[in-house]
Amino acid sequence: MKVILTQDVKDLGKKDSMVDVSDGHARNYLFPRRLAIEANAGNMNIMKQKNAAEKNKKNKQIEAANALVATLAEVTVTLKAKGGENGKLFGSITNKEIAEKLLADHKLDIDKKKIHLTDPIKSVGTFEVEVKIYPEISGKIKVVVDRI
Repeated sequence: MKVILTQDVKDLGKKDSMVDVSDGHARNYLFPRRLAIEANAGNMNIMKQKNAAEKNKKNKQIEAANALVATLAEVTVTLKAKGGENGKLFGSITNKEIAEKLLADHKLDIDKKKIHLTDPIKSVGTFEVEVKIYPEISGKIKVVVDRI
C-alpha cells in the first residue's frame, strides 16, 4: 500500500514523502497514530499543491534576498570609536554595532547573526564585511571605522 507520511518516521521516510508499506503496518500503526495518510488521488493532489506552494514561497524568498544583496552592495556603514594614535581602537567593532548602525542609518533590519566577522574590528580603516542573507546567498557591505 502506498502512503504519504505526515511526519518523519524513523526507518521509513521524511514528512511529505510517498512510501510503499505493507497493508497491516499502514492500518495498524501509521494510520491510528496519524503518521501517514492513504495515497489516493485527492491526497496526491493536495501534496502536489503543497509542494508547489512551498516552491513558490522559496522562490520569492530567493528573489527578496537577491534584491537585498544588490542594495547592500551600495551601502557604506561609518562607525566612530575611541582609539590611540597608532590606529588601534581601545575597544572593538562587533557585528551587533554594525547591525544597529545599518538599522539607524539605512533602515535595513539585518540580524546580527547574519553579519559574519572573522574577528572583531580592532583598528581604524575600511573593511568589507560579509552578510549571509539566505543559504548560499550572501552580500558584502563596506564598513568604515574612524577615530573620534
